Amino acid sequence: MCAASPVPFAPGGDMDSPSTPREVDQLLTHVDWVVTCDASMRCIPNGAVAIDGDSLVAVGPTDEVQAAFRGRREMDLKRHLLLPGLINTHTHAAMSLFRGMGSDLPLDRWLQEVIFPAESLHVNPELVYWGSLLATVEMLKNGITTFCDGYFHEEATVSAALDSGMRAVLGQGILDFPSPDQPDPGRSRERAETFLSKFPAGTDRIRPSLFCHAPYTCCAETLQWVKALCRDQGILFQMHLSETAGEVKRMVQEHGTSPVRYLDQLGILDSATLVAHAVWLQPDEIELLALRGVGVSHNAESNMKLASGIAPVRQLLAQGVRVGLGTDGCASNNDLDLFTEMDRASKLQKVASLDPTAAPAPEILSMATRQGASLLGWGREIGSLEMGRKADLVAIDLDQPHLTPLYHPISQLVYAAQGSDVRHVWIDGRHIVDGGCVKSVVEAKVMREAARIARKVFHRGNPVRCT
Repeated sequence: MCAASPVPFAPGGDMDSPSTPREVDQLLTHVDWVVTCDASMRCIPNGAVAIDGDSLVAVGPTDEVQAAFRGRREMDLKRHLLLPGLINTHTHAAMSLFRGMGSDLPLDRWLQEVIFPAESLHVNPELVYWGSLLATVEMLKNGITTFCDGYFHEEATVSAALDSGMRAVLGQGILDFPSPDQPDPGRSRERAETFLSKFPAGTDRIRPSLFCHAPYTCCAETLQWVKALCRDQGILFQMHLSETAGEVKRMVQEHGTSPVRYLDQLGILDSATLVAHAVWLQPDEIELLALRGVGVSHNAESNMKLASGIAPVRQLLAQGVRVGLGTDGCASNNDLDLFTEMDRASKLQKVASLDPTAAPAPEILSMATRQGASLLGWGREIGSLEMGRKADLVAIDLDQPHLTPLYHPISQLVYAAQGSDVRHVWIDGRHIVDGGCVKSVVEAKVMREAARIARKVFHRGNPVRCT
């Protein structure tokens, strides 16, 4: 399940023959288990990490790390498990303020009768900012350090990501009909270009993206100019794809081919394209996604709640398709917890295939970490605990009944751990969650503002009322 290893990092590092311990910013020691999520999924008992600036400079057994490094700040993490920050590859952060609206409806009715009307009435920069900030608080407390977003008024989500300290890919949403921030679809290109031109410079912690909602809400011309703009800017192109059987049937009727084939004919598919859901795929479509290098965000809980189906994750991985995990938005999940997402993702594949060996824990944890990093273009910087990587880390409190006893660290993370077990989070070496409390923003204020806006949503033409 998880191979223990005393090897701190590659030979030639600072720990080979230290004379005087090197001083670094932070030293985290006596960790019961360091789960590296590197290529071999190494797990280090009684481990430690050394952090200098925003990077990891050592990962290994505590005695070796302490012999080579001295921290300006040191933390003893006995009875904790340390792992890379989790990576949420698909969400709509601002929709945390629509949590619980339109439950128990199929996707088409959920969108047409609840979500689109609610967005038309209520979505503005203020809602997007506070909804996104609320989402970042939830994600941070659940050990998510990086998220990939797509929504309207995305500048407000940019501000929320900067204020929270999270790492993010932030996509401006684009549709072929009036949207909350673009009442004239004919000016969508102008809207996208304005978003990109005003995107903050000077930090690599947030990156821009463009998000076409779906092949059935964006015409061929829109899909092509958006993808061309993404290529020109060197940024990620995002969209929903083949989420329901009805969507696929409609695309075949209207275009004479499947959604994947249609997008390929338009030149949309390449390694800088990220598609969400990808539930209803034929074998030849999976081969095509692999050939083009397309990334897939698997959203198990959202697919379950909307009864969209079970994505063919085993087949995608077998063909070499890069697959990460996403929560989707709170309106269709209804939380932002990748620990429960890992559990559901694994078990869905097992029950769908009637094979208990399907989607094993290490494979699923890799999807939530290193594979997610690859999808978002951060494959060399985050997603694992290795020397030279960014110091994005999460510490889990193991003193919990549901985490006792612990025989296999990775199995415990995937099948037993919960977001509420997170005690500490670091991003770029910055200690953002301390003792379960978010330090980068005032949680109480975020909750108050979210509640204030929610009251407006409920009283001003809310399409779904309590009965």
